[in-house]
Amino acid sequence: MKYLYPLLLFIPVVIAAQILHGSETLIFVAAALSIIPLAGLLGKATESLAHHTGPRIGGLLNATLGNAAELIITIVALRAGLVDVVKASITGSIIGNLLLVLGASLLAGGLKNGAQHFSSRTASTNASMMTLAIIGLAVPAVFGPAVHEHRELSLIELNVAVAAALMIGYVLSLIFSLTAPEEARAGTAEPGDELVESGPAWPLRLALVLLAASVAAMAYLSEALVGSLEPLLETSGLSPVFVGVIVIPIIGNIAEHTVAVQVALKNQMELSLGVSMGSSMQIALFVAPLLVFISLLFGKPMLLTFSGLELAALGMGVVIASLISLDGESNWLEGALLLLVYAILAFGFFFV
Repeated sequence: MKYLYPLLLFIPVVIAAQILHGSETLIFVAAALSIIPLAGLLGKATESLAHHTGPRIGGLLNATLGNAAELIITIVALRAGLVDVVKASITGSIIGNLLLVLGASLLAGGLKNGAQHFSSRTASTNASMMTLAIIGLAVPAVFGPAVHEHRELSLIELNVAVAAALMIGYVLSLIFSLTAPEEARAGTAEPGDELVESGPAWPLRLALVLLAASVAAMAYLSEALVGSLEPLLETSGLSPVFVGVIVIPIIGNIAEHTVAVQVALKNQMELSLGVSMGSSMQIALFVAPLLVFISLLFGKPMLLTFSGLELAALGMGVVIASLISLDGESNWLEGALLLLVYAILAFGFFFV
């Protein structure tokens, strides 16, 4: 990830542009480019902490902080009242990991290594978890119109109940991955395993300092990014849904995406699958429900009532990714097909 670190030079650009009241487009682009290496630093610091705390606690740390960069961005956007952008970014993160990241990994790994193999039982478990996630995210939109009495209060209660159920599912998956015997897991990657190949761990004190510094810088840059978002939308003509589905997830996850492709090139498809599918599960079962509870603290409840277009995209992403991975074998053509599906969905959201 060292080749991304020069992008940190854009942090002073953001500060100068804000002080001098510069172009909102410049602020947005500079903030976005600055967040990319910070997300990598945050992941490396988390991995190093996991190395020092042992596999069990370390796995929990990686599972909890794996999508910290995007969580910070969405919390800032949620506080600013950009609920539609936040929900779109949830959709974009899930389909981005299932289609863009997994597709790029299968394509790159297949072109270099030919047919690659991984545990079909792992793929089946991932497909089951993602099916649970899509059911949970669809229920508020499907059952919401049927709520008649005390509509607003009932909708909030429905969303809180669904969010709690999704988080329980996520906790159960963590318990299984951290406690089940090796043969029962059958190759299921533990949370954070995807980071094994990223080099030696940093000393504990350095990891803690860089973790705190990365979070603080990420929070500041997220404020700048979100603050410049609405003026950017007005001048560019882009829709909030397109920015939320396509742009923001790529910004927050590009460092993690790179890791997935790198391990696929090393013919470690099990780990690559753990990055893409695992990150999708974390967004759907942990980040999205957590944002529901955080929104209540802000006094601006976020309901998990996704639009029909978003639910259709999520359903298509889960179905095609599951179909391709269930046989436990992948090739470059399957990766190319996933990328084409992602491009088709991106075109659709662009022209909405």
